[in-house]
Amino acid sequence: MAMEDPLGIVDGLLVLPFPAEDTREGNRSSGPGYHLCVLQASRDFWDDRSEEIVEVAEEEIDTALQELVAALTARWGGPDSIDLEPYLCGESPVPEPVDWLCLLSGEMLVWRRPDAGRWVALAVGQNDREFPIELLAAVGEAPIP
Repeated sequence: MAMEDPLGIVDGLLVLPFPAEDTREGNRSSGPGYHLCVLQASRDFWDDRSEEIVEVAEEEIDTALQELVAALTARWGGPDSIDLEPYLCGESPVPEPVDWLCLLSGEMLVWRRPDAGRWVALAVGQNDREFPIELLAAVGEAPIP
């Protein structure tokens, strides 16, 4: 599954109001202070997890990621790379969408948009070995811990 205009989706998330309660609509989850959207997903791997199948899926998602990173970098400059592993073991609560992303991915690339009062992040993640590999976009307003 691929979204037709991932850059347009990111632009839309930057201006979309945050809801007062957690909601889910299609490929987007939103809540107080965040939006999280699956921009592209590979097939699932329930029936076939062979190395060749997984490698093709990883390459497709990585290509989509690199294209979007290039577009956002051309607009806003290079992103910050954030290691998400420490958030899994942290003792203090982590705000969404960082909390969700750290369950799926080990890293996110972040562009801080002070003009919008928000930040934008991209990550590639997978919930479990049988599930699709996903390219995720997140927008948040809380400071990244």
